Amino acid sequence: MRTAAASGAWLEDPPHPGAVCAPLGRRRRYSARPPPPAPAQEGGGRSKMAARVLLRWSPAGAGAVPRLPPGGSLAVRGMVSSASRPREDSWLKSLFVRKVDPRKDAHSNLLAKRETSSLYKLQIHNVKPECLEAYNKLCQEVLPKIHEEKHYPCALVGTWNTWYGEQDQAVHLWRYEGGYPALNEVMSKLRQNKEFTEFRKERGNMLLSRKNQLLLEFSFWNEPVPREGPNIYELRSYQLRPGTMIEWGNYWARAIRFRQDSNEAVGGFFSQIGQLYMVHHLWAYKDLQTREDIRNAAWHKPGWDELVYYTVPLIQEMESRIMIPLKISPLQ
Repeated sequence: MRTAAASGAWLEDPPHPGAVCAPLGRRRRYSARPPPPAPAQEGGGRSKMAARVLLRWSPAGAGAVPRLPPGGSLAVRGMVSSASRPREDSWLKSLFVRKVDPRKDAHSNLLAKRETSSLYKLQIHNVKPECLEAYNKLCQEVLPKIHEEKHYPCALVGTWNTWYGEQDQAVHLWRYEGGYPALNEVMSKLRQNKEFTEFRKERGNMLLSRKNQLLLEFSFWNEPVPREGPNIYELRSYQLRPGTMIEWGNYWARAIRFRQDSNEAVGGFFSQIGQLYMVHHLWAYKDLQTREDIRNAAWHKPGWDELVYYTVPLIQEMESRIMIPLKISPLQ
């Protein structure tokens, strides 16, 4: 089935069953020639030939724009009767009017788990190389004591050092049960906690830079629960093109079933605050060779190659971190 896109190109491939919102599908560009006019009819006051407008495509592929002949006016052949003008005007408007997605809800409501109201925080700390050992020791002494107290509605999901990827880096993942109100409650209590204040001050002297993001988890991914080790973890981070989050979710709702055989899927998240249109997939493997074998096996499953083919154009940048859990990490 083909439908006319706002850019003037044609979209085809029917939506996948079970999708949250019908994806656009694979984009294929065809000739810039407009749809042919209806055949001329004799009588009835209609002209024998409809107006012809010469079109060209803009270099950026932004859509069809009129090409003006010498003199600056549109070239019209034949006489156009008043009866045919409404149809001609409608066709012309369709070339320039941007089509609006009829979706009436935020992608966070469509893609996130509804049975929970958990909010996640991803912290990435770049540590001074000479301070990494002291940083890990400090975190392992202080973080469990603070965040295991029952009156803090948050839990440490996992904490790691990056092994392959950016070096001398610490990654922490937190869960706040109850969403933004829980986050506000924890932050308010920690500001009054003298031990945490001293911890942050000492930790700050060891850092080169730090950043964080607030995330929601995809409804079709596994819940990140503690697991026994030893394991290595891979955090794959994708910067998507703005406006493609729903399409990404539609494809990965199908793709995740290809990656469940070895229980390697830990969690999938998308950003709400911080760097936007970011997606993070967290995987667990016994070692690097097991990772390689599992990923290669996916390519032998019918349908995996198609899903990769359709999701790659949605990505602007991507990054992979191989991480080793600290001793206090629930994900071992």
